[in-house]
Amino acid sequence: MTARPLPQLDGSPFLTDGGLETTLVFHDGIDLPFFAAFDLLRSADGRDRLARYYEDYVSIAVKAGTGFILESPTWRANSDWAERMGISPAELDALNGEAIALMREVRATRPDTTMVVSGCVGPRGDGYDPGTVMSAAEAEVYHARQIGVFARTGADMVAAITMTNVPEAIGVARAAAAERLPVAISFTLETDGRLPTGDPLKDAIAAVDSATGDGPAYYMINCAHPTHFADVLVGTDAWTRRICGLRANASRLSHAELDEATELDSGNPKELGEAYRALVGAMPWLNILGGCCGTDHRHVAAIADSLAAR
Repeated sequence: MTARPLPQLDGSPFLTDGGLETTLVFHDGIDLPFFAAFDLLRSADGRDRLARYYEDYVSIAVKAGTGFILESPTWRANSDWAERMGISPAELDALNGEAIALMREVRATRPDTTMVVSGCVGPRGDGYDPGTVMSAAEAEVYHARQIGVFARTGADMVAAITMTNVPEAIGVARAAAAERLPVAISFTLETDGRLPTGDPLKDAIAAVDSATGDGPAYYMINCAHPTHFADVLVGTDAWTRRICGLRANASRLSHAELDEATELDSGNPKELGEAYRALVGAMPWLNILGGCCGTDHRHVAAIADSLAAR
């Protein structure tokens, strides 16, 4: 049995959402424990708020005539974060399944739009700091339970968002392969275009591909502003063609500066859209576009508008 095909792999344009957690915290004033959006699935009101969040972005994709990737609100929904929140393993499994069910419900409201349900896997630790790095084998075991729930509840794929180190990315890719789910690996980058561990992006992609037999369906970049990594992507070397998606930060600040910030830096949506247009112009195979920290529906709409203006 092989992994299911993904419609975005044909190169057609797909949008995804922006910074879910920053939107909920800074725009909606919701007190998310440990920045964990999946906590909202524990109440009917919270579930409705999540549904409205995704529907806003789906409307942008419908207007733009693109596909859409529904990234589940499960970035923090692993056992370490759940334990801090007093959530049992059984309840965590149920919430991960509920997240996929919600994504499928949102998709059902727009049957004429191509949408992919993606089970979002976040790092075991923090998305800015690699902390203690697991071995690839440890990471595979650690993330297998969440990915198994995604497979059983109807996710089309897995996306590992804000991966800070190579071994954890390898572990996620192997766990997804064991469940016959396609996987996208999205690396966090610092202001120098390297992973938080210091690994060059090119080397990180090569290492994951080597360890998994080119396992990931594609790679993405997230949690950095385009000015932090555009120079790294100069040229048309074969390795850059493995990168099909971008989820950039609104802000040009470093992760250390963002950690210290008390107010949201939303940057300039139009300028961000123009930066995306320049990157897609240089790398036309980039077809999966959304946002990360500080971005909201305004930024994704600007990205869609900038691409339409090409």
